[in-house]
Amino acid sequence: MKINIDQILTEIVFKTSRSSGKGGQHVNKTETRVSIVFNINESSIFSENQKEIILMKLGSRIDSNGNIQIDAEDTRSQLKNKEIACKRLIQLLNESLIIPKTRKVTKPNKAAILKRLKSKKINAEKKKNRGFKL
Repeated sequence: MKINIDQILTEIVFKTSRSSGKGGQHVNKTETRVSIVFNINESSIFSENQKEIILMKLGSRIDSNGNIQIDAEDTRSQLKNKEIACKRLIQLLNESLIIPKTRKVTKPNKAAILKRLKSKKINAEKKKNRGFKL
């Protein structure tokens, strides 16, 4: 399931604050830093199973209330920072919902076994010839 920005915008809470760093007079009066707060537990977008997967994979980024917070202060524009933060959240959620394929256990084929044994024999001969001879 791919999440798009229209689905998630209704459940996001935006907070703005002053960005850190240099900036002159402009930095003292504009709040360009954007923080997004998204509550996974109260979300209607995801099923219970998907919520469990997200909580398990993003556990270190989620607080005790089930909120995930993402900050963006990349640009001087509040609007661009909102877009950047939304994209980061969507990417994070989409990546957490990807279920990796299970590895099928296979045996090495006959040629691979012989090749490995041959290289081991060559290596052993090489080391044997390095020894001190009287």
